[in-house]
Amino acid sequence: MLLRAAVTASSSSSLPLFNSENSRLAPILHRGSKLDRLVFSATKGSSNNRILTGVLFEPFEEVKKELDLVPIVPQDSLARHKFHDASEAAINEQINVEYNVSYVYHAMYAYFDRDNVALRGLAKFFKESSEEEREHAEKLMEYQNKRGGKVKLQSIVKPLSEFDHADKGDALYAMELALSLEKLTNEKLLNLHNVASKNGDVQLTDFVESEFLGEQVEAIKKISEFVAQLRRVGKGHGVWHFDQMLLNEEAAAA
Repeated sequence: MLLRAAVTASSSSSLPLFNSENSRLAPILHRGSKLDRLVFSATKGSSNNRILTGVLFEPFEEVKKELDLVPIVPQDSLARHKFHDASEAAINEQINVEYNVSYVYHAMYAYFDRDNVALRGLAKFFKESSEEEREHAEKLMEYQNKRGGKVKLQSIVKPLSEFDHADKGDALYAMELALSLEKLTNEKLLNLHNVASKNGDVQLTDFVESEFLGEQVEAIKKISEFVAQLRRVGKGHGVWHFDQMLLNEEAAAA
């Protein structure tokens, strides 16, 4: 806020001060013809009766007028332009999808990190996958705010905590589930792109294409290969070798 300061000094001895041998600070209210002033006075000893400072702060008249006209909390976004309600709703739905997938991946990480499972490569892979999906959700939230929409977070579904499977084993079962989640995410992104296209929102279609769709296709291809490899190695010793391959691959990438 722009402020105007007025500093005063006076040698008058008629004002009440603290009588003390030590320096003291006392507020004294001066009432003048135009405005009231709160003056802070200091004195040391009986011989010093000079008022050192008096400071007044108040907004300029122009600022006061502007503050009276501006609402405290804007009700509508000032950035919103050519942004359809359907696009806003579809983005919020996609945010929910990303958080749900992230939650499932985090549950997978917790499972493979157990001491009696101890597949560290898979645990690391699913932990990073969970973080990536959360980053996607936050990126969508930032975009929603940028376009003048409102982020409305929804409930997320409780994921599984056990991923062992009698026939497939835990590694293949979890990776097949991951593949289905990536395909679901891709379908929802394509739906978001379609909503944007129907409403002529070129900026949103470009955002979905450049930030998500290409990466999503790469993820589906990568996890499809993992599923194929795990189907070959079975449930036994080959899973450990696959896990080591993942662990070394992730370490080399880092």
